[in-house]
Amino acid sequence: MSLERKPFSLVDLQAREVHYLRLSVTDRCNYRCTYCMPAEGVDVVPRAELLTFDEIEHLTRVFVGLGVRKVRMTGGEPMVRRGITDLVGQLARIPGLEDLAMTTNGHLLASLAEPLRAAGLARLNVSLDTLNPQRFAQIARRDGLADVLRGLDAARAAGFASIKLNTVVMRGVNDDELGQLADFAAEHGFVARFIESMPIGAGASLTPESFVSAADMRARLAQTHELAQDLLHGHPGGGPARYWLARPRSGGPVARIGFISAISERFCQLCNRVRLSSTGTLRECLSLAGELSLRDLLRAGASDEAIAAAIATALNTKVDGHRFDAAVATPDNMSAIGG
Repeated sequence: MSLERKPFSLVDLQAREVHYLRLSVTDRCNYRCTYCMPAEGVDVVPRAELLTFDEIEHLTRVFVGLGVRKVRMTGGEPMVRRGITDLVGQLARIPGLEDLAMTTNGHLLASLAEPLRAAGLARLNVSLDTLNPQRFAQIARRDGLADVLRGLDAARAAGFASIKLNTVVMRGVNDDELGQLADFAAEHGFVARFIESMPIGAGASLTPESFVSAADMRARLAQTHELAQDLLHGHPGGGPARYWLARPRSGGPVARIGFISAISERFCQLCNRVRLSSTGTLRECLSLAGELSLRDLLRAGASDEAIAAAIATALNTKVDGHRFDAAVATPDNMSAIGG
C-alpha cells in the first residue's frame, strides 16, 4: 500500500480530527436487548454482503493510512462472527494501529477472552445492564448473567489493559442499581459507564418516562456515594464519556465512572469517530444513514488512493451534530449500526 500515514489527516467539515473507527463485523447477535432490537429479532444481511476478513483488513489499513489510530470492533455481537480471533490477529498486525478494542455482550467471553487477548485485542467494553438475574433475562431476553460474569472473570485473568462495563440506564428498570454496579466495577478493577438511552431503532419504543439523564444518574448515585469529577482522566481513550470518581459513603474502593450523555449533554463538538458497517457502508454520524459503500468501491477494483479520497470527501459532509433527541427517532436498530 502506497498511502503514507499522516496523523490527523482525516478532518471533517467542522475541523474535527477523526482518528477513531468503530468497525461493525456482523449484524447478528445472540441477545435481543429491549433497547437494541425487537423480541423477534431483525432481518440479517446475506453473508455474501458482509465484508470478508481480508476486506475488513484492507479498509482498516486505508483508514490507518489516513490517521486513524484507534479501532473498536462492534456488531451486532462481534464474538458470534466465526473466526473472530483470526480477524483480531489480522488487524492487530497493521502498522500504525495503536489501539484495538472490542465491545461485546460478554456471553461468549469466558472461552474467547484468552485467545482474543493473545491475538492482540487490547481492551474490552462489556455490556452489563444489571446484576439481577431476573432483570438481566428481561432486558436481554436471555438468561445469561452467569455467563457474562464468568466472561468478566476470564477477561481479568487474560490481562486486558482495560475492561469497561457499559450500562444503559432506564428509569424503573435498572436505575436503582447504579451504586451496586459502581461498587461491583470498583471491587473488580473495572470502569463503570452509565449511558443515556437513545431513540434509535427498538430503543425508540422506550417511553419518555424511562429516560434518565446523566444529571439524574449522578443525583441518584450521590445518595450513596461522594462524587467528584475525574480531572486527571477526563476523556480516556478519546471516547465520549465524561468521567467522575465515586466513593461509597459506607466505605470501600473508589469507582471511576463514565457518563455517556448523547441526549442531555451533547458531545458532538468532540466527535472524533466514524463508523463502518458490516456491509462496508461508511456512517459519518450515528444518527444518519451512510451513503458511501466502501465495499462496492473495493470490489470494483478502486485503488487505495481512490478509496481514501472518497472517505475524505464523505467526511466533508459530516454534520455538526446528531439529528436525534429524546423525541426524534432514528429508524435503524443499534445492532445494525454498531453503537
